[in-house]
Amino acid sequence: MTNPTRQENMFVKWINLALVADFFLVLFAFFWLAIAVIGHALKLPFGLDLWYKLWTPVFTPAIGILMAGSIISGIVGKITQLRSNS
Repeated sequence: MTNPTRQENMFVKWINLALVADFFLVLFAFFWLAIAVIGHALKLPFGLDLWYKLWTPVFTPAIGILMAGSIISGIVGKITQLRSNS
């Protein structure tokens, strides 16, 4: 068949960009949690309570989006590869 169209390439590019941003949000949440737990152990207020408040509305969906987006990106990449080899 034909190579992927320009629109498909732009779509994959934007999805990958969103996944990179989401990855850094999840990474930030992890480091914040680690620092906040250490602070809590040392009786220092590093925002553990705020982190807990943000867990359900912000960090849980971000982790889910990252996992789903990675799977979808892999599937789209595989389909694109199969189409270009045909």
